[in-house]
Amino acid sequence: MKFPAILCLVPTLMFAAPRAEHVFIVSIDGAKPSVVAESEMPTLKKMVAEGAVTWQASTIFPSKTLPSHTSMLTGVGPDKHQILWNDFSPIRGFVKVPTIFSLLRATDTQAITGMFVCKQKFRHLWLKDTLNIFDFGGPQTSAPVAGSPEIESDKKPAQMEAKNASAWIKENKPKLAFIHFADPDTAGHKSGWGSPEQKEALKVTDQALWQVWQSIQEAGIADTSVIIVTADHGGHDKTHGLNIPDDMLIPWVVWGKGVKKATTLTAPVTTYDTAATALWLLDVPLPAEFDGKPVTSAFE
Repeated sequence: MKFPAILCLVPTLMFAAPRAEHVFIVSIDGAKPSVVAESEMPTLKKMVAEGAVTWQASTIFPSKTLPSHTSMLTGVGPDKHQILWNDFSPIRGFVKVPTIFSLLRATDTQAITGMFVCKQKFRHLWLKDTLNIFDFGGPQTSAPVAGSPEIESDKKPAQMEAKNASAWIKENKPKLAFIHFADPDTAGHKSGWGSPEQKEALKVTDQALWQVWQSIQEAGIADTSVIIVTADHGGHDKTHGLNIPDDMLIPWVVWGKGVKKATTLTAPVTTYDTAATALWLLDVPLPAEFDGKPVTSAFE
């Protein structure tokens, strides 16, 4: 018996349905797990209680902001993405491997995507036609000019980015968004990792995280969303970048649709697994060259 073509498509369409309709990646720059544990962060700790966590995830080496975030958002290590520098250097151009945003757009050209960052060096990850918005203290549509005020002031506080991101999330209900908070890293370099000043910065950042979480609720998409909260590196004294546990260990928290509740993850998690997990949730095929693997043990 021959079946109508449309009926033959139904099982495939059902199988291909994404596990989540919206994925948000939040990076708390410099969030060393042991310092987080000692800090007043009720929003993050509520997400831990209601979701899955490992405090033993690992970043890449060198454990620095731009190389690590590049791995987080491309799914590959530095040997493949080749971003080993850690400043905004326009002459170097853009990352030469696909980002999670470009991979999503390859399968869904209408997907709404955005990056909200506190450091301008993230411009190196802004590939053409991959983002609806790149926000560094205000929507940006072109690279800044050397000597401009933006070049001279290369960091924006978490509260500013949270406000911008939250308003945009409520209006646009993005499919994939990345939000970066730099305050703990700034405090760590100034006052030291684990200092009272850094713990205060983590408290303030947690309030920014709450703004983002609340915006997802108010957008009416919480039931179909997954939020991943992680970091790019830890730190020691007033620095980071070494291949030592203080610098390499990062938190990895996941909350939302399909996430196992009150679960401690025991399998190893590396920062490039964040990219793989986000794409897996959105049913985007993973490239063969990916180093990252979806953290499936965090989900039902």
